[in-house]
Amino acid sequence: MDAVESSSFSGKLQPQAWMTAPETRKVMAALNEDGGEARFVGGCVRDALANRPVLDIDIATPLAPEDVIARLKQHKIAYAPIGLKHGTVTAIVDGKPFEITTLRLDVLTFGRHAEVKFTDDWKTDASRRDFTINTIYATADGDLYDPFGGIADLRGGVVRFVGDADKRINEDVLRILRFFRFYAHFGRGMPDAAGVKACAMNAKQVSKLSAERIRQEVLKLLAAENCTSAWLLMVNCGIVTHFLPEATNIEALGRLVNLEKRYECPPFPLRRLAALLEVTPSGLQHVITELKLSNDQAEQLSTMVSPDSKASLQMDERDVKKLVYKFGNGTAQSLLLLAGAREYDPDALKRLYHAAASFHAPAFPLRGEDVLKMGLESGPEVGRLLGWIETWWIGEDFRPDRAACLAKLKASMG
Repeated sequence: MDAVESSSFSGKLQPQAWMTAPETRKVMAALNEDGGEARFVGGCVRDALANRPVLDIDIATPLAPEDVIARLKQHKIAYAPIGLKHGTVTAIVDGKPFEITTLRLDVLTFGRHAEVKFTDDWKTDASRRDFTINTIYATADGDLYDPFGGIADLRGGVVRFVGDADKRINEDVLRILRFFRFYAHFGRGMPDAAGVKACAMNAKQVSKLSAERIRQEVLKLLAAENCTSAWLLMVNCGIVTHFLPEATNIEALGRLVNLEKRYECPPFPLRRLAALLEVTPSGLQHVITELKLSNDQAEQLSTMVSPDSKASLQMDERDVKKLVYKFGNGTAQSLLLLAGAREYDPDALKRLYHAAASFHAPAFPLRGEDVLKMGLESGPEVGRLLGWIETWWIGEDFRPDRAACLAKLKASMG
């Protein structure tokens, strides 16, 4: 261990299930064999220190990519050379991926891409990363190395760029959105002033990002407990106006987040996005296009934003049942939470929300074949007649049974 390494040694990470899992041990043993060296880095170390679930495991090593592949082959570990140009090989053990990247420095950066040079210097590798909280390394035994004070920043709720914030942003504009996303998840108190200033100065560059990148960061940010503060900060910095100018109803978002906590309702980023939006139908379509939402995401957001499906705290329980029948329990509850965020009447919301949770919508008793059996020929009239009976059935609070519905159908056919 050289002097730089010794000075960045920062203690021990307590044993973690993901570190001691057989598949992880197998990969680390292969990389550490015969004087090799590998360390966990980035999100897995950060999240472990923050007592959060670890989903993805990234590993850094001074080994050249071809040496990494040779060791994986030797230990009969499957791999995918995706990202090989940038020093990344993905090992796969029992279906679990491990992204292994050779220590590197970025010689030339352009957007999300970079011309890289491999190195064996851990601090050089750390210096190219975005935020100090993502520069913490951990060995297989849990020894922590923290060259830029990421552990202290993590404990203090500070999201800080590594080195000059303006330079790091111009290397990769996506770091603007990542700054606010990480602040939403890990930040506490006042944000880092240098980071905020650099993001505000470079706000216009956000429009260069792809819709897919923006969507990923926005939905991850909106999943955070502290999303309201982060989004307000983005609005005040002039960031939001360059990719989603319609999303500025901070008050509604804050109320929604508080209501979700009160009703123990898991965060749902699309619902939180809906709270932020005050749009016309064409404005909604602009949001869907700008974020390149999937068909399913677009449908969900449209339902929660459209005036035709908006709920109100002025509803009675019969109206709530209709809402559940039309959209399902989950969407009905989302619509009521959004109404609560706009209208803020806690007593009314409590009554209606529990009505939506407890009502199990029955299936409409009739089918098209029931109409055909009564002598009507197949065609549009069948659907129109069924719809008329269904509307009557809903208006009767879903009480008429199949026999009653058939009787109503027979009477309507003369």
